[in-house]
Amino acid sequence: MRFFLFLVFVTLSLSASAQFWKRKHKPAPEVLSLAPVSYQIQIKDNPPAKLEVVKIPRSVYDLEIEEASILKEAKHNMRFRIYDQASYNFTDLAILYLKQNRFSEAKWYLLQSNNIAKQAGNARHVLDNLYLLTDIKVSIGELTLAMADLLEAHDLAVSKGMQTDVALVNKKIKFLQTNKIVAVKAELRYAEAVEAANAKTVVN
Repeated sequence: MRFFLFLVFVTLSLSASAQFWKRKHKPAPEVLSLAPVSYQIQIKDNPPAKLEVVKIPRSVYDLEIEEASILKEAKHNMRFRIYDQASYNFTDLAILYLKQNRFSEAKWYLLQSNNIAKQAGNARHVLDNLYLLTDIKVSIGELTLAMADLLEAHDLAVSKGMQTDVALVNKKIKFLQTNKIVAVKAELRYAEAVEAANAKTVVN
């Protein structure tokens, strides 16, 4: 009887253990993927916006930097006798001074440039400098000197057979001759400004 009860107890124990084992090692459920789903979004092509170019006036600091750079290059070219390049450096300086209405300095550097260009036989550069000199002198009312520069340019262009320049110089001469009154008034205004500046200097 005891043996029979022991056998029943063992059978029940094994059956319960089997059920527990099955429940404990039940296969895990499938895990849902959390990866983002890719979508195709159609973007319409919009025309590019038009960019407006805004001209920003150059500051005095920028002009001073450019002046120092050109002067440095000019000194280098003069030191190593690269006179042709130095001549162009002087013209660049003159143009820079013209932007600042520094006419006296612009004239001086144009004259230096022309002296070198004449020695090098660079007629093209000489003519371009003479045109600039003429414009400066007309602007400040130096009519007689401006005409002298034009006549020099005319003779040079004729001697070199530069017909385009001959026509241009003739046009400039004609314009100057027909606008003498305007030029004389400008000369008087320039003289009055100089006298006023001199008087102010004396007073100070």
